[in-house]
Amino acid sequence: MSTIAETIKTDLITAIENDKLVLPTLPEAALQVREIAESEDSSILDLVKVISTDTALSARLIRVCNSPLFRGARQIENLNMAVSRLGMSYTSNLAMGLAMEQMFQATSDMVDKRLRSTWQTSTEVAGICHVLAQHYTKLKPDQATLAGLVHLIGVLPILRYVEDQDIQISSIMLDNVIDELHPQIGARILKKWDFPSDLQQVPLEYTRYQRELPQVDYADLVTVANLQLLAGTGHPLTEMNWNTVTAFGRLGLDPELDMSEEEDLNAEMEAAMALLK
Repeated sequence: MSTIAETIKTDLITAIENDKLVLPTLPEAALQVREIAESEDSSILDLVKVISTDTALSARLIRVCNSPLFRGARQIENLNMAVSRLGMSYTSNLAMGLAMEQMFQATSDMVDKRLRSTWQTSTEVAGICHVLAQHYTKLKPDQATLAGLVHLIGVLPILRYVEDQDIQISSIMLDNVIDELHPQIGARILKKWDFPSDLQQVPLEYTRYQRELPQVDYADLVTVANLQLLAGTGHPLTEMNWNTVTAFGRLGLDPELDMSEEEDLNAEMEAAMALLK
């Protein structure tokens, strides 16, 4: 590996070990939403009050409610109705996830492009996780969506570092650094953000393809969702024998099944992905 890539890795690992790595903070809106959702005395009105200060977020939640995933008999016209239909837990997880999008922007073109494509992958994986959780598990679809949205969160500090230090590095080398370091950084960020422990582990676990577990977990959903996104592309992971990926078995899914060819599932996945974009 080149000396630049080695230097970046050494600097970042040293920063991690000395607790000096600047980890991103959860956006204020996301923090407030979570606080209300976790408090025993909060009502749906409290949640509506906080979310309504963010017009873009409000509009997206209403759109989510009217999407094929949630559509009820009545058209949802305002935030109050939306939160009532989705419930506190679902609304807060979705609002937290959507609030994170603002973190995936940068000033330099190269970094900005990468951050946006990282967010795009995260939203696509999140959409598939939602559908997998609903159809194949008893896991919560809202937590599954959040797991997808945060599984690449560790990429943020790496790209911030490259931007701040104004480092010139080839795309391939940067990919290597990201692949190697983002999982442990991601787990640290989610711990700092006080995410549930089963979500904190997702960045570390989703690429451990031969994990042995008694039952399906959120990392399994992220594993399968990522592979589904790659099906039919020329990505190196498509060369791997997916029958050896234990997550498929825990989900009760045939690794040979291309979900995009299952019409009903595909329509739902498209809907779920569209929500988050």
